[in-house]
Amino acid sequence: MSWLGKMIGGTIGFALGGPLGAVAGAAFGHTFVDKKEQAYLSSRPGTQQMLSSNEQAQLVFFTAAFSMLAKISKADGKVSDNEISAVETFMKRDLQLDLNSQQTAINIFRQAVTSPESFDAFALQFYSVFRTQPNIIDLMMDVMLRVSTADGSISNEEEALLLSATRIFNYSTADFERLKSKYVKQTNKYYAVLKCDETASNEEIKKQYRKLVSEYHPDKIEAKGLPEEFIKFANDKFKEIQEAYDTVKKERGL
Repeated sequence: MSWLGKMIGGTIGFALGGPLGAVAGAAFGHTFVDKKEQAYLSSRPGTQQMLSSNEQAQLVFFTAAFSMLAKISKADGKVSDNEISAVETFMKRDLQLDLNSQQTAINIFRQAVTSPESFDAFALQFYSVFRTQPNIIDLMMDVMLRVSTADGSISNEEEALLLSATRIFNYSTADFERLKSKYVKQTNKYYAVLKCDETASNEEIKKQYRKLVSEYHPDKIEAKGLPEEFIKFANDKFKEIQEAYDTVKKERGL
């Protein structure tokens, strides 16, 4: 049984605390116990299962993604029909979530929209788990930018939250601008995918490509706490890197 199956079935006794724990607890309809009760619960026969450390990381990523998307959608004070449609499209097309997973994501989104916790609070808890995994952080930034720019633009309020995330995640401004240009036309999107400037040398392009292919290889990503529901998104990013390199190679005659 996956972490999501355990949560939906209410068979888990301990997951996570903090603002993400509060949102997840409300979304799944049952209360998670505090860490200090873990030993007590595990010592009693017939008590609830525990999530593994990797499953807890997956829960954090899934909950943080839809919680931060909720706050971005509400950045201008209300959640529009277009923003809801963008999140639903992301769930169905990009993640290909099944109906149970879609409903879970929607519940998390709704709970986060009305949560008194801030976008920064969710971002800080996410970063506390993934601070040593820059590729996972990069995937989260990609998720947020993809949904917030679904209409081809990005509001000042939305960008302010995304820039706040870059500070919390220690994500470089240059990488943020390159990533944004994938969705809002600023520079050549293929160089943006490779995280290179168009002035980079052929050798720099090749070196960056090899680095990204290593970091975003599906096997490596899957082993680092990314929920299986987001694996397709990560695999698409891997293919995107390969496509970008092939295009740049042809443009440069490599």
